[in-house]
Amino acid sequence: MAVAAKPHLVFLPFPAQGHITPAFQLASLLHRCHGFNVTFVHTEHNRRRLLRARGPDALAEAPPGFRFASVPDGLPTSDEDATQDMDALFYSLPAMVPHFKKLVVELSELPTASCCCLVSDIDPILRAAEDIGLPRVAFWITSASSFMALQQFPRLVAKGLVPLKDAEQLRNGYLDGTVIDWAPGLPKDMRLRDFPSFVRTTEPDDAALALTLSLMECHRTVPSAVIFHTLEELETQVIGAMSGILPPIYAVGPLPLLLGQEAVGSGVNTLGSSLSKEDHACLDWLDGKRPSSVVFVSFGSVVKLADEQLVELAWGLANSGHEFLWVIRSDQQEAVLPPELVAETEGRGLVTSWCPQEAVLRHEAVGAFVTHCGWNSMLESLSAGVPMLCWPCVGDQQTNSRMACTEWRVGMEIGEDPSREEVEAVIRQVMGGERGEELRRSAAEWKEKAALATRWPGGSAWVNLEKVVNEVFAPLMDRL
Repeated sequence: MAVAAKPHLVFLPFPAQGHITPAFQLASLLHRCHGFNVTFVHTEHNRRRLLRARGPDALAEAPPGFRFASVPDGLPTSDEDATQDMDALFYSLPAMVPHFKKLVVELSELPTASCCCLVSDIDPILRAAEDIGLPRVAFWITSASSFMALQQFPRLVAKGLVPLKDAEQLRNGYLDGTVIDWAPGLPKDMRLRDFPSFVRTTEPDDAALALTLSLMECHRTVPSAVIFHTLEELETQVIGAMSGILPPIYAVGPLPLLLGQEAVGSGVNTLGSSLSKEDHACLDWLDGKRPSSVVFVSFGSVVKLADEQLVELAWGLANSGHEFLWVIRSDQQEAVLPPELVAETEGRGLVTSWCPQEAVLRHEAVGAFVTHCGWNSMLESLSAGVPMLCWPCVGDQQTNSRMACTEWRVGMEIGEDPSREEVEAVIRQVMGGERGEELRRSAAEWKEKAALATRWPGGSAWVNLEKVVNEVFAPLMDRL
């Protein structure tokens, strides 16, 4: 007797940790709650990293209906414990296309895995799916606000605001003084410096700028729907403004809170998606600290501070007098901190190479979070009610920082290249000052709103997830 085919989703996220994590969380939800068969695709480099971090049997433990596959990324072999160079990854994406198409053919030949739909955030992969007639949904893993900012890039170019005329415009106040008041759903006093960092180029043929323009056009025309990993209540205005620009859009998040619901159970989501080995001993260290007494510092999986910036940050932490937990990845640990600084902070600080960040932020000992403003980090911090000290570096982080500090009122900006004195001053304000109390109250309010949105049943995130299934995937199931 033939086995009936089940709906099948192929997830292929951009091959960086900040994209893989939410994609894996969404795949887990759809598998556990709605019975979708899932194939989750890593690059071969990231597959090796994951196995090194989580053990050789990590991928073999997946439950029935959830499988893993891998495709080459076209890049030479590199440090297995490090994140690959982002510029090189961007250039290599087209090389993944033939391997993706071959994988789709292989999957379509399985009797229980007829391909139903691609879920991805990779421009060439979404376009390749269109070429072969495979239904496709875009999954945008950062804020809706940053997406709207990126949607303005064609107009910024047409107005001659981008690229910059020369490097002097990076220093002479041009970025601060140029106000962009016409982006739908965004604040009317947005400055050019609040836009994603790709505006800061002086090259007309800048690769990152060209890729951004292509990606935005792709999201408008190629997918049948766009899923945003965000809290609807957080970005109501900008989500509403995008409804006339994009295909149908759905706000589903924060995903870690959805996965934490009893209704989801403890299945595939327990496999984990971290490409680095997590140090759980730091949680024991936090257990011995007073509530809200520790400053947590992490710049995510990609951002790499210069040695001078690391030293300034370290002295700022030391001079603040507060205890701290600091993640310094293995690919940053060649930087040498001054011996006198190490002596100054002995007993007050703990440095680790990677940690279970969501659990750390939810620990009662953590009172503030020094962050690069990557979107996963910000959603985890909002969900935990922890105020942020914002140090945006690249990509969407400038926009996320602006929204956190002035619109959502859960953060204070340290700056993009702060001195030790500036770091110390902001830490003291957030950890002990009146401004810190205001941020804590606001963060607590957003924590409650996130909890309500992800409460089963009836929370807005669950309602939107049901809409994705019924309005986007269900019509595709009818084809099987």
